[in-house]
Amino acid sequence: MLSNLVNQLVNEVYEVDILFLMQKHDDFYPIDDRVTKYYLDSFSYWTWSICKFNKKRLGFVPKIDNVNTYIYQLGVMLLMNQWLKENHKNYDNIISCWYKLSCTLSLNKKLRHKTIAWEHTNHLVGGALYNKLKRNYKNLKQVVCLNQDDFNYYKTINPKSTVIANMMGDETERQTFTPVGSKENLITMVARLDQDKNVLEFLEIIKTTDLPKDWKVEIIGDGPEMPLLNNYITINSLENVSLLGQMSSEDVKQILSKSKINCLTSLREGFGVVLIEAMFASNALISYDCPSGPSEIVNSKNGFLIPLKNKNEFENKLKYLIENPTFLENLMESSFRESEKWRKESIIDKWKAIFDH
Repeated sequence: MLSNLVNQLVNEVYEVDILFLMQKHDDFYPIDDRVTKYYLDSFSYWTWSICKFNKKRLGFVPKIDNVNTYIYQLGVMLLMNQWLKENHKNYDNIISCWYKLSCTLSLNKKLRHKTIAWEHTNHLVGGALYNKLKRNYKNLKQVVCLNQDDFNYYKTINPKSTVIANMMGDETERQTFTPVGSKENLITMVARLDQDKNVLEFLEIIKTTDLPKDWKVEIIGDGPEMPLLNNYITINSLENVSLLGQMSSEDVKQILSKSKINCLTSLREGFGVVLIEAMFASNALISYDCPSGPSEIVNSKNGFLIPLKNKNEFENKLKYLIENPTFLENLMESSFRESEKWRKESIIDKWKAIFDH
């Protein structure tokens, strides 16, 4: 979502720089050539050397990975603060895209008045330490949230908090309605394969749904649960299910353009932007009502919002869409119309109001 925002900002004649806290790399998402990029390799800093030593020599120590996380984060903060100390006067606004960095900047008296915390994860993420540090968000220029639940939390800390949805890319917005006859009998899910995304439960739903043979399921994403999910698919002979791994944004768009139903079984979300991408691709939606985001996207005009962990209800709605093709086609069409409300014009105006204030 960062690339979509900065690309639109340079089109609005803002000067934009990005600081990456990693080594120089090819952009995964296209970034406009007018954007200047800086790189600080946090994995070459001395704190990372300590982490590697701990991993190699002290792997037997309980919770050594947690210790390494804090050591690595210390290095990230030191690198960022040093760079900003030398360069911050070049900028009117600083947007932090990670709560750990936002917590650091909220303590910096020289920078906090022009720092905007852009919160991409649920406010509960980070545990007791960072939730305590987030109280210092009161010092920031603004807190930008993706959903109402996070806004309700952050506005008690910083009254200037606001809600701004993630912006779609131009390629996504240029899509036109795809009629059902041009699509396949395909159900998709786009998610990182970890516990929060709850993909195993989605496979359990697919197993009990007993899909018709001419329907298939494609799951896009990678993560630590890939072996577990592959094993479940093999053991249960889910021959109609494919794990496609990590894919480019263009490839994801192409697959969504072929699918009819897009599903989400996350236990928690920062927003659920893939649901909006699926709407632009003329998909009906089925999502768990997890905190936070899906309840602000999914409605009767684009799909079904299912109570969290209610596998039976999820299965029933999936079956209903498959067994009622006319209803599904109408829902796909109204879902595409619903995507209009997520176009970038109103979103960029909200960002400009922050910058120009």
